[in-house]
This record gives sequence, C-alpha cells and structure tokens, in this order.
Amino acid sequence: MTKDKDKLGHPEMPYRRLGHSQINVSCIGLGCMGMSEFYGPRDDEESIRTIHRALDIGINFLDTADVYGRGHNEELVGRAIKDRRMEVVLATKFGNVRDETGAWIGVSGKPDYVKKCCEESLRRLGTDHIDLYYQHRVDTEVPIEDTVGAMADLVRDGKVLQIGLSEAGAQTIRRAHRVYNIAALQTEWSLWTRDAEQEVLPTCRELGITFVPYSPLGRGFLTGHYADPANLTEDDYRRYNPRFQGDNLRRNVELAEKVRELARKKNCTPAQLALAWLLAQGDDVVPIPGTKKISRLEENAGAASVHITPQELAEIDQAFPPGAAAGDRYVPEAMRRVNV
Repeated sequence: MTKDKDKLGHPEMPYRRLGHSQINVSCIGLGCMGMSEFYGPRDDEESIRTIHRALDIGINFLDTADVYGRGHNEELVGRAIKDRRMEVVLATKFGNVRDETGAWIGVSGKPDYVKKCCEESLRRLGTDHIDLYYQHRVDTEVPIEDTVGAMADLVRDGKVLQIGLSEAGAQTIRRAHRVYNIAALQTEWSLWTRDAEQEVLPTCRELGITFVPYSPLGRGFLTGHYADPANLTEDDYRRYNPRFQGDNLRRNVELAEKVRELARKKNCTPAQLALAWLLAQGDDVVPIPGTKKISRLEENAGAASVHITPQELAEIDQAFPPGAAAGDRYVPEAMRRVNV
C-alpha cells in the first residue's frame, strides 16, 4: 500500500493496487449511482461538488454505470471530471438492459453489444478511455469467454485499461480469467451481506483480483439513519427492498444498534466502523460507499484512519456472523442475477 499526502490537510488516504495492474486506487472509492436515481431526488450541482471534494481529499476511484439514470450518471461524472480526468481512476459498467421507460428488461453480454455500450459510455463520460470496465451482470445465454473476449478487444484498442466483473460466481470468474486478466470483482459485501466470503472472495484472492464491495453500508442502513422507512422519500427504492420491510426491518434495526454500540466504543461513527471492518479484511479490498453529500463523503473517508484490532475484529464477527441480516438483499428477480 502506498500513501499520498492530501494537500488540504485531510488524513492520509491509503492507496491499493488494482489487481495485477500498475493502477493505484484510493482504499475507499465513491459510488455515484445514487446521484442519479434510486435514493431520492437528485441535485446535479451538489453531486458535482461532492465528486470534486472526493478528488480534493485523495479519493480517486469513481464508480458509475451506463444504466444509472439511463446514462445521466455517466454524463454527470463526465461533467465533474472534465478538467480533472488525470486525477481519476474511472470505472463504469455495461450489461444491464433497460428500455426507454427505465424498465429492466434483461442482461446482455453479446460481443457486439459490449462494444456498442463502450462507445456510448465513452461519449457520455467525455473521455477516450475507461480505466476499469465491468460486466454489470453475467449473461447466462452468452458464454463468459465470448463476453470477456470482446472486452479484451477493447483493451487492445486502447479504449479500456482493465476489465472487471460484477456479481459473478466463482466458476465464472475462473473461466473469465483464463481468457483475459480480470482486475476487479464487484459484489455486495458488508456486515450484513457476507455470502461472498464463502467462494467468491477466496477465488479472487487466489487469482490476484481486487475485491470491490458495493453497498458496504447496507444501502445506508448500517449508518442508523434509515431504521424508519418514513425517513425515505416516496421514490426511494429501499422502500421495496426486503430488508427494509416488516419483520425483517425490525430484526435488522437490532443489527444497526449493534453497529452503533461498537462504534461508540471505538470513538468513530457507525459508517466508519463498517468501512474500517472491510478495509481490515485485506489490502485487496476497496469498498465504494455511495453518497451525494460532502458531509457523508468526508465521514466515509475518515474510515481510512480507523484501525480495527484483531480482538475488535473477533468481536464484530461475533455480532455479525454470516447470515445475520433478515431478508434477501434484493427482490426474487434480482436475486437470480447475483453470484452467477
């Protein structure tokens, strides 16, 4: 791990190597999805200020996708980094398909589709290359070898530097890696979603693939701010998430309280504890908490300076064993597309 001093006085931001590449990413990235949809109303100017602040404090790893806001999120990120492109390790994704109304209609890993999506993402982002290009979900109708072969062509063409997968199962990762070096695997991982630890994480470590946890704060639930659905706007998709409903919600509130208790003992915030726990799992882990507010961004960045001792790790693991969270992490249709 290397460190660069922040010019604005923020605690040093550690950097971690992306797979077998020569690219260094901040140990905490910034997920940009919520800036465009899913988590309430958007404010583009506030989001751009948040992205700029991320770069100012040393967070260089930005994550977006072509489907977030049906292209809006890539355009927003492109606007934000227009004059600062060299400061950014830019990650985006293809593969989830939506129609003109925004409805989710499937997954595609067809080679021609891969290349078409890349061209469109480059245009929206206003850049000539993507640093890390993920397949967002695995297409079970197209051999992973064909999809990754098309992604490898993009690398050879200079349009993509590194390639990654998202929500791929262990065998899919192995097959893909045989075609071309996979730099990163993005999957949900947090104190309340630990299934990746069984097969996916060990496979990534065996192959030297960086693990990028998304929703590392349990879609904000582990911060304690969303224990009451009344705090969510009407268009917030968490209202329909199984873990935010009924008996599941009541049981998960107890988990959030455990995070608060442990954080009080550690003299940090619940969000910082949850992120520090992930960072303590190894230098090959780079969580990407999402936010559109500078205050939350700075709070999350502070997790980089929270050290979790082995004794504390054991205490946290006892409080949050795998399977502790009540309810599936997605509705049934979406669950069929994870760990594929």
